[in-house]
Amino acid sequence: MAHMAGKRGFFRNAFDALIEARQRQVSSYVNGALLMLDDETLRAHGYTRDELKRSRSVSYMF
Repeated sequence: MAHMAGKRGFFRNAFDALIEARQRQVSSYVNGALLMLDDETLRAHGYTRDELKRSRSVSYMF
């Protein structure tokens, strides 16, 4: 049976959605931890407080 490269199965799509949700969750958690640092440390590592606050606007249940 020929495999179609463009077609993905149900379980693959569900797994990809799960991974994407967990990545957003981790990103939100890390941004929250970074917001606890002072502005000088954030600036030294290439972040701004406003940028981190914007990207943390979504909250997750778990």
